[in-house]
Amino acid sequence: MNSHVFLGTFIAYVIIMIALGWWVSRNSRGSGDDFLLGGRSVPIFLTIGTTVATMVGTGSSMGAVGFGYANGWAGALYGIGGSIGVILLALCFAPVRRFRFMTMSEELSYYVGANRWVRNIVAVLIYIACIGWLGAHILGGGLYLSWMAGIDLTTARILVALGFGIYCVIGGYMAVIWTDTVQAVILFVGFIAMAIIALVEVGGFSGLGTNMDIASTSFLGVDKIGVVPAISLAAVIAVGVLATPSYRQRIYSGNSVGSVRKSFIITGVLYLFFSIIPAIIGMATHALNPGLDNSNFAFPFLATEILPLWLGLLLLVAGLSATMSSASSDAIAGVSILLRDVYVLFTGHTPSARKVVGLSRLALVATIGLALLFALTSNNVISYITSMIATVMAGMFVCGVLGRFWPRYNWQGAIATLIAASATSLAVINVDSWTAFWGNPSIPAVLVALVAGIVVSLVTPASKVTPEQALKIIDDERERMELDEDPAAAISGSKLV
Repeated sequence: MNSHVFLGTFIAYVIIMIALGWWVSRNSRGSGDDFLLGGRSVPIFLTIGTTVATMVGTGSSMGAVGFGYANGWAGALYGIGGSIGVILLALCFAPVRRFRFMTMSEELSYYVGANRWVRNIVAVLIYIACIGWLGAHILGGGLYLSWMAGIDLTTARILVALGFGIYCVIGGYMAVIWTDTVQAVILFVGFIAMAIIALVEVGGFSGLGTNMDIASTSFLGVDKIGVVPAISLAAVIAVGVLATPSYRQRIYSGNSVGSVRKSFIITGVLYLFFSIIPAIIGMATHALNPGLDNSNFAFPFLATEILPLWLGLLLLVAGLSATMSSASSDAIAGVSILLRDVYVLFTGHTPSARKVVGLSRLALVATIGLALLFALTSNNVISYITSMIATVMAGMFVCGVLGRFWPRYNWQGAIATLIAASATSLAVINVDSWTAFWGNPSIPAVLVALVAGIVVSLVTPASKVTPEQALKIIDDERERMELDEDPAAAISGSKLV
């Protein structure tokens, strides 16, 4: 009987989010810049809300709780890594707001003379990464909804994808950031309430270690998983934040450099506080039921089997808020890349401003559909996320750091960086002893990519394109998407690209 209540609550919640998305976007100007970046005027409180909601996503809710269930205090590593990542993002990359970039591939190509090869390669990698993130959110949300609502896993994943997909398609970026902000409040209240009640159920902090391997109760679980894998897990999450396009989109859409920086620092502090919550929930669940077949079910088990119905309903909404807020952000980021960069790769010009919104909606449907297909192939949230980050995003992280802080970096070095990171990651994943030592491929992928980028840049000619020239190239190409040109002007403009 309760499963029907949970399913009904989910459907009602999705309808409310869709209505909210429509309401906040009803006065949108209908331009591509407005649909994909909120008119570049998002205030600080919305930037905080949407960034918090995006960070407290599938990995840091279901994934981290499941990791805490299996590995104790190591469940906090996800939040610690994310907190470090967003604070570094604030300190190192908030200033790029003044360049008015639209996508991360624009930014990375700017660092190496607006090189077309780099932009195209990065665009494809980022789009793959966005599909990967989306797949992880659909995967986690589907596992969660399936357990709580008593429906089959495939149906649950489809419902989750439809849930965030509809309000994204209707309202675009403004719908995403407003629903994210509402969901951030819900998920913080829900997760904190769950942690407190879970502690009460097991008799306080002293009861968290019941039925657990003593190594899991060590500092950050390092005795259980090992020092290097612990550092590697925190590092891969930090790298993910620093290289994930949805966080860059928060920078590009913010009101100013100052508002972006403040919002990210506040988010980092809040997220650091939050990091202990999933570990507590996971350990408490293990103390209450050490026999779960799949650790990813720790969160829904506690919500449905231990807690009273009213609180279980709140946590249903909190858990799905975590999944859907992150998923909607990655969907919009992926579509921005598709319309701004991948579209140019295949057509030779950007779409005209009057076509962007319609094309964006079609692209959202296609992108979410692809992610859903990927989500049907995996059942482990953390392994899915960490492997995807290391393989696809480690190179983009290194490109961003070298490009931002080392003027000698060139396009040849950038391509070497991207190839070296992906090749190293795949090598580590496919050698069991290397995977056992490192935990995941993030650290070796970053180190090898860093060396490759520096060496290749030094042995090849320096870029002859100045930063000012590179920015003008990017601005001129983007102008057609931001101005509502007449068709004749658009055709003329496309010949110049």
